[in-house]
Amino acid sequence: MKIILTHEVSGLGAAGDVVDVKDGYARNYLVPRGFAIRWTKGGEKDVAQIRRARKIHEIATIEQANEIKARLEGTKVRLAVRSGDAGRLFGSVTPADIASAIKSAGGPDVDKRRVELGSPIKTLGSHQVSVRLHPEVAAKLGVEVVAA
Repeated sequence: MKIILTHEVSGLGAAGDVVDVKDGYARNYLVPRGFAIRWTKGGEKDVAQIRRARKIHEIATIEQANEIKARLEGTKVRLAVRSGDAGRLFGSVTPADIASAIKSAGGPDVDKRRVELGSPIKTLGSHQVSVRLHPEVAAKLGVEVVAA
């Protein structure tokens, strides 16, 4: 099935790309979650609009991405959350929580969709988080989760 991506999908493409995927993947995952729309002749006009919006939000050059990476890796991020007695959290830490904690710690403004968690953060302590700034540049960020 031919689809138009509306968001960046790891391993598939960036917003505005027209890709072919298996029917079930598109119908059951990408389209319902809003990551893609079905390709039509009329939908081809949307591609230009999506690409324009992507250019506004994306980091243009590798040099710019490396500057932001240096600023991110120099930022100390502490996140205060509610937890139980054994150090387990009530819920988990989301990429949106991490993006807002980076901004409040004085770091650069990061889109929550660029924050990649290997597994959900459900315990107190220090955790490593990856922030994909550019297809070739990713920053490793230490996040300290503390009890509120």
